[in-house]
Amino acid sequence: MKRWALLCGVMLLSAVAASAQDNPKVEAFGGYSYLHVSDQGASANFNGGSGSVSYNPNNWLGLVADFGGYHWSGSGADANVITYMFGPKIAFRSGKVTPFVQTLFGGGHISGSAFGGSGSENAFAMALGGGVDWNATPHIGVRVIQAEYLLTKFNDGLNNRQNNARISAGVVFRF
Repeated sequence: MKRWALLCGVMLLSAVAASAQDNPKVEAFGGYSYLHVSDQGASANFNGGSGSVSYNPNNWLGLVADFGGYHWSGSGADANVITYMFGPKIAFRSGKVTPFVQTLFGGGHISGSAFGGSGSENAFAMALGGGVDWNATPHIGVRVIQAEYLLTKFNDGLNNRQNNARISAGVVFRF
């Protein structure tokens, strides 16, 4: 009886692994992110990390939840940006390479301190872009690059619009 249960379990896991090759139901990404913030001629380079989870109802469509945290410091000041965005992803799955595009909407939070003062603010955020995953195995991939235009609407006293760039790379787990 134990052998029969073990055989059924192995067959079930094999079927799940085989189906994951064609259409993973869930993908989880985590990695390094570089954020270039640009606002009215001034700019800053933030370093941090980002992660996302994508539920894939079919082979090409994913529903993404994306979260990132970035830090900058210099000249007696430092700042942190956190983003949380959601939206659709379209993947072009073919063998070892999976290019994708996505559009994400949500929010951002910035906090900072300089010369004894501090402040923080929440605002709208939107990301448009895509990337390329290299599928090392059916369950593990490498996000070679993810490059996006990241719009934020923090109140800067001028036009309340920051045109930023976000570049990420890391590991993708598929289930």
